[in-house]
Amino acid sequence: MPITEDARDLQEDLVRLRHDLHRRPEIGLHLPRTQERVIQALDGLPFEITLGKETTSVTAVLRGGAGMQAGGGTPAATASPAGTGSPAGGKAAERPAVLLRADMDGLPVQEKTGVDYTSRTDGAMHACGHDLHTSMLAGAATLLAEKRHLLRGDVVLMFQPGEEGCDGASYMIREGVLDAAGPRVQAAYGMHVFSSLEEHGQFCTKPGVMLSASDGLEVTILGAGGHGSAPHAAKDPVTAAAEMVTALQVMVTRQFNMFDPVVLSVGVLQAGTKRNVIPETARIEATIRTFSEGSRLKMMEAVPRLLKGIAAAHGLDVHVDYQAEYPLTITDEDETTTAEKVISGLFGERRLSRWATPLSGSEDFSRVLAEVPGTFVGLSAVAPGADPAASPFNHSPYATFDDGVLADGAALYAELAMSRLASLSAAS
Repeated sequence: MPITEDARDLQEDLVRLRHDLHRRPEIGLHLPRTQERVIQALDGLPFEITLGKETTSVTAVLRGGAGMQAGGGTPAATASPAGTGSPAGGKAAERPAVLLRADMDGLPVQEKTGVDYTSRTDGAMHACGHDLHTSMLAGAATLLAEKRHLLRGDVVLMFQPGEEGCDGASYMIREGVLDAAGPRVQAAYGMHVFSSLEEHGQFCTKPGVMLSASDGLEVTILGAGGHGSAPHAAKDPVTAAAEMVTALQVMVTRQFNMFDPVVLSVGVLQAGTKRNVIPETARIEATIRTFSEGSRLKMMEAVPRLLKGIAAAHGLDVHVDYQAEYPLTITDEDETTTAEKVISGLFGERRLSRWATPLSGSEDFSRVLAEVPGTFVGLSAVAPGADPAASPFNHSPYATFDDGVLADGAALYAELAMSRLASLSAAS
């Protein structure tokens, strides 16, 4: 039976898991209930499970059965603290391994979708579809366990907390997720659903730079307060802050190549308490997205220089905190081609799109792709028949993701692991 049909048999279970996760989203690096639900989903399957020390991550290793000596099986899923697991199934060090990743955390967003499984946690929502990622990877775990005898190597499942600004991937890498099977994984695959952009069920890839780098900017302008009727007797940080906001945009257009874009958006501009009082301080916070390492490094130098110059011109002091966050998400061309062949084989070429340009979103799966070859696949969860251009995008309180893609996502995860292990084994 094709793996897509096996996955469709799991659809109802995947929907139940996804709705349960959606009703009870957790934020950040510590997701105890989500971790518990993942462990429950893996219960009874032949995975070696390791739990994170610094986070509530779950790492699950499945030892492939193809080519193993009789009696070389592994125990059913058991949980242990990070670093205490031990390789099983014989000569693990000589076997190839691949990694599949799903992030698990929600966002501090008040849900306004009106779906019957709406979040019951005030101020928290799965607005980016991570509940679908987790459910799809749990489904893939079942599919892979059922076909374990065909696996010509080992599979590492990476259930990751803290993607939304907490860099959870770095924690898991430090705790050894890439080496959980014994040898370092030789390929890594991640997936991300979208609530707009593409027609329902469309898979999207791009070799090379797929997602931008993301950095944060926090600026505090230090002046001297006074009466609004006598600005000459004060040091006004408000006018300097306003000039800085405009100057940052002008700098991007005048110092950076338009064909190597930079996106800088100010999300916070705060100052003052009353219209006739000049405040002592003003604050600016911004997000910065770049699409090359050269532009990223140049921004790190140019932004503080510009802001300090403006502050000095106004006779003010300024504190500039430029925060390096997620690097560029760069996919491997060969691994992207591999994923495209798997997608076309499972679902047909009509379901596959290759993006011409990267997205300005960012991902900490970039940390994994910086260590091992791999790729990242987009999957549209827009409702069937809905206009992708008019659908609310990820992170919106109105963003909705259709359950109909769950089985396909689970099938793709599983087939990526199976086919890549087969090619790695044949090449060794």
